[in-house]
Amino acid sequence: MRGEATVIHADLDAFYASVEQRDDSALRGRPVIVGGGVVVAASYEAKARGVRTAMGVQRARALCPGAILVPPRMEAYSDASRAVFAIFHDTTPYVEGVSIDEAFLEVGGLRRLAGTPEQIAVRLRERVRADVGLPISVGVARTKFLAKVASAVSKPDGLLVVGPDREEAFLHPLPVERLWGVGAVTAEKLHSNGVYTVGQLAELDAATAERWLGRATGAHLHALARLRDPRPVDTTKRHGSIGSQRALGNRPHTSGELGLILTQIVDGLAKRLRDRGSACTTVVLRLRYGDFEKATRSRTLAAPTDRTEVVLGAAQSLLAAAGADIADRGVTLIGVSLAQLTSAGTVQPELPIDWNDGARIDTALDTALDAVRDRFGSAAVTRAALIGRDPGWSAPRLPEHE
Repeated sequence: MRGEATVIHADLDAFYASVEQRDDSALRGRPVIVGGGVVVAASYEAKARGVRTAMGVQRARALCPGAILVPPRMEAYSDASRAVFAIFHDTTPYVEGVSIDEAFLEVGGLRRLAGTPEQIAVRLRERVRADVGLPISVGVARTKFLAKVASAVSKPDGLLVVGPDREEAFLHPLPVERLWGVGAVTAEKLHSNGVYTVGQLAELDAATAERWLGRATGAHLHALARLRDPRPVDTTKRHGSIGSQRALGNRPHTSGELGLILTQIVDGLAKRLRDRGSACTTVVLRLRYGDFEKATRSRTLAAPTDRTEVVLGAAQSLLAAAGADIADRGVTLIGVSLAQLTSAGTVQPELPIDWNDGARIDTALDTALDAVRDRFGSAAVTRAALIGRDPGWSAPRLPEHE
């Protein structure tokens, strides 16, 4: 275990909304909601009125009548992310990207060159503000978990250093919801057993936590509560999957609407596959039902592919198989992941026995559409079924350090 707080967790504040406020001076200091049918992001002015991500926009406007609604601009957010990550990589060679707006940095070996971890964190925040024009919250601690909690506690636009001598005093009074991996269902299980703070969870024996929460989850959360997190900042990990998801809000959705949303997600993911020169073997559908329970369904393909229609067909069949559950329980989130990635160059090409099946046409179409979107933007061409509809939202890629 490290003996010094050298792990930095840097997390951009209300990222999408902050980019909108940066780019339009009329939005600064005002409540901003980014979204279409549901809230994708909200500025802190809107959050103060109770607006939250994944909330229906109608509900959000009732809570905050003066909010300004703006559509998502994914390319602007990706550009801002690239600029911020360039600063991260200029600060230290040890950067682990977590998402488009957050990363871990290891700065333990930079004391002689750049000063203490706290001094490095101060300069990092100043550079992001000066060079990119965005607020960022930073936590510094011995472990990734504590650094992430510290950055969350410091929000908005703050810096918090948790030294080794005050880790328990900082962590144990916090609610269990602060633990990495505790959602509404897990929190309710803990609350029903009288556990409300991290310290109360730490006082339990591991066997009790595992009995309440399941072996893997209980052991993981109990270890975090007792400050055990040996994971280093990992700069070499290449993701074995890519994914995207969309929050839907609480209103009912028809099978046709869900099918269109699924198509939007798969179109973006398939292009990402081809951009990175990869192919996938497994398609995974992720759902969150109206009762907040999550479900995962997957299908393994006969051979790796990067073709949009093949991936879409697998995803559509998974969605159809979940139709009864969706009809009974509703759905508030839908996502797709493409797993078991391989290099497209290592995939054996299909034998050209009969091209009447459309395979050659599909491949040529994918290539042509990719070229148009690369040159003119992701919105330059779309499916006819999506014309005139809410563009919605799918989680953007983590630029260049996926």
